[in-house]
Amino acid sequence: MDITSESVERGIRERAASIVGSRGEIPLALWTPEDAAPTGIVLVGHGASGDKRQDYVVGLARRLVRTSRVAVGSIDGPVHGERRTSTGVDPALILLEFAQAWSLDSTLTDGMLADWTTTLDELQQLDGFGGIPVGYWGISMGTLLGLPFVASDKRIEACVLGLAGLTGPTAARLADDAPKVAVPTLFLLQLGDELFSTDSSLALFDALGCPTKRLFAAPGRHRDVPADAFQLSIDFLATHLTASREGMPR
Repeated sequence: MDITSESVERGIRERAASIVGSRGEIPLALWTPEDAAPTGIVLVGHGASGDKRQDYVVGLARRLVRTSRVAVGSIDGPVHGERRTSTGVDPALILLEFAQAWSLDSTLTDGMLADWTTTLDELQQLDGFGGIPVGYWGISMGTLLGLPFVASDKRIEACVLGLAGLTGPTAARLADDAPKVAVPTLFLLQLGDELFSTDSSLALFDALGCPTKRLFAAPGRHRDVPADAFQLSIDFLATHLTASREGMPR
């Protein structure tokens, strides 16, 4: 891992880094407590047209560090952030490019799965990061490309998913992987979601194989996720990562 920048603000250390992956460099943003070893790791997958430092990712990361003293890592998804080969930053253009890649590139999901695996491998080599519980948070594209990672990596001990359903180019892949998700899961759903119907989202939730799963549904469109949903997801991850760390039943 190559650290490219570092800053400290109000007790939180933020680092930018680059990791060598199987498909090239993986751009990483990492938030940790300034003066203590982290109590856990949460990996955050951002949404389509955003990046690893979009506002809600940064807000979520800082709140997790401050309230639970976990480390938070986020990487850019395909055709997003520092992975972009063009200079265009218009969200509509990025969303279109992702939709095209999602439809045409059959390696997209497995490539992101490999990148998350490599990222976690690298993080666990850092001082104080070994042997601590790991969670995953990712909605929308963060579920489309993150759920298969959660399903495959036994190091993940709790997750937050949502704003996605069994529809689109990778619906069959999600339907196959969802029953393999065995860890406690909170699923966020927007009842007026214009991108994923309520029926398709509920079908994905129902397909999850975890015995402990919770559904939080709120009115509004895809981007209207309320603040209390974010807080609920923070509390959910904190509860289950703490239980894992202390050897309690989850």
